[in-house]
Amino acid sequence: MNTGLRDRVVLITGAQHGIGAATAKAFAGEGAAVFIHFFRTRMKVERTERPEAPGLSLFLQRQSQPADAVVQDIRASGGRATSWECDLSDPATVGTLFQNAEATFGPVEVLVNNAAYWEDDSFLPPEIQPANPFVESWKNRPRSLTSESHDRHFAVNTRGVALLMAEYFRRHVSRNAHWGRIINVSTEGAHCFPGEISYGASKAAMEAYTRSAACEFARFGITANIVAPGATQTGWITPELEQRVLPTIPAGRLGTPKDLADAIVLLASDQARWITGQLLNVGGGSRM
Repeated sequence: MNTGLRDRVVLITGAQHGIGAATAKAFAGEGAAVFIHFFRTRMKVERTERPEAPGLSLFLQRQSQPADAVVQDIRASGGRATSWECDLSDPATVGTLFQNAEATFGPVEVLVNNAAYWEDDSFLPPEIQPANPFVESWKNRPRSLTSESHDRHFAVNTRGVALLMAEYFRRHVSRNAHWGRIINVSTEGAHCFPGEISYGASKAAMEAYTRSAACEFARFGITANIVAPGATQTGWITPELEQRVLPTIPAGRLGTPKDLADAIVLLASDQARWITGQLLNVGGGSRM
C-alpha cells in the first residue's frame, strides 16, 4: 500500500506521548515531515497506586513531559520531526503554530487534531458517584460542573480544533492547493459520558464541526474525518479497570496507540480520497 504521504507536511497536536506520539512516528515512517505540537499539563491527582503503575497519575505524568523523546526517536530512524509547545486554549497561538510549522517544513497538508483537555466533572454533587466504570476505578469522585470546567474543555477540544481547521483552510486556499487531509481525534464516549460530561460534550461538538468542515472543504480537495478511540492503553487504564472493560470489547484486548495511529494514517492516505465526513470507531468492535 502506497499511502502517498512521502514528503507531505503533517501537523499533529498533543503528540508528546500516547496516540499523538505513535501517530507522529507512523507518519514519519511513511516519509512525511512531522511538526509536533505539545503542551505540558500541570494537573496533578493524588493517587494510591505506585507512580509507575498504570493509572491516572502515570497518564498525567506523561502529559507533563516535552516532546523531545518523540522527536529524537523519529530522527534516529531517519525521519524528519521537530516540536513546539503552546497552549491551544489561547486563540492567538493558532496562527503562530502554523507559521512555525511552515517555516520549518513548508505548507501543512495534513492536520491531526489530537490534543485535548480533560478533567472529570459531573452534574451530580460530589457525594454521589456517577455510573461510569472509568471514574469508579479511579477511586475519586468527579467534581461538580462549573462554568470554569466547562470552558476549559471547550476552549481546547472544540474552539481550538475549529480555529485550527479554519486556519488550515485559509492557508490551503491562499496557495491554491488541491490536496489536504484533516483527522480529528474524538472519543467513544462523546455521545454520553457520565462523570466526564464536559469532556464528552466538547468532543461531540468537535465531531459536529468536523462534519461541517467536510461539507465545506470537499470541493477544495480536503477530506475531514473523525477517529474515535475505544479503551486505549496510554498509561491511564489500571489492571482493575482493564478487567472490567475487556468483556465489552469483542476483540478481547485493549487498544494500543499504534492501533489508532494506523487508522489515522489510513484516513490521510491517497486510498482514503473518497472518504470524508465520517466517524471511524477504533475500539476492537466495542461500538459496532
